[in-house]
Amino acid sequence: MDTTRVFRHRDYELLCSAKALDSGKFAPSLIISKQVWPSRPRTIAVSGDACPSEENAIDRAYNQGVEWVMNYG
Repeated sequence: MDTTRVFRHRDYELLCSAKALDSGKFAPSLIISKQVWPSRPRTIAVSGDACPSEENAIDRAYNQGVEWVMNYG
């Protein structure tokens, strides 16, 4: 089961998730949506290996999302 949290940064919504892997670790995932038109969601690749906990995976996805917004948003 995935754990998901939604954050807002500037005009963007960051949907950060942690998916459990068979190894007992968690894979982070990130979807970014602009809160103004056009609001097309984008799936952003999260760098790095699997995380030891859900919280670490969500933090990594959030940090990647903030970096993406700062560079491309």
